[in-house]
Amino acid sequence: MQYSSQTLKYRPLWLAVGWLLVALVVYLSLTPRPLELQFSNSDKYSHLLAYFVLMGWFQQLYPAWRSRLLLLGIFVAMGVGIEYLQGLSGVRFFDLADMAANAIGATLAWLLGWTGFSSLLLHLEQRMSLKWH
Repeated sequence: MQYSSQTLKYRPLWLAVGWLLVALVVYLSLTPRPLELQFSNSDKYSHLLAYFVLMGWFQQLYPAWRSRLLLLGIFVAMGVGIEYLQGLSGVRFFDLADMAANAIGATLAWLLGWTGFSSLLLHLEQRMSLKWH
């Protein structure tokens, strides 16, 4: 379902939340003591989930297909860049598998963006509106 991002009543709030999510991913990616889950390949799943959420979030705010494609490129580049920064940090490690997990997460969200997944914020706003009236 396509809709105009202008139909989002709380778009400035959603943008602020999105940028906080980006800041959180950057911080967690570069901090010397990252959060670690205790199961096999948990860091790969964390990478995939983080970039899935970022892409899924922002493509709702920029629903045009060109914007979505640009966002996909930006998040893949961000994942690659952060891995290089980790390698340069001397504390964290460069990992091609992390880059792949980042790209896969963003790509999965991008693909789901062509479904009803792309209007979750719109549905949330509609539900919030119904409860407040």
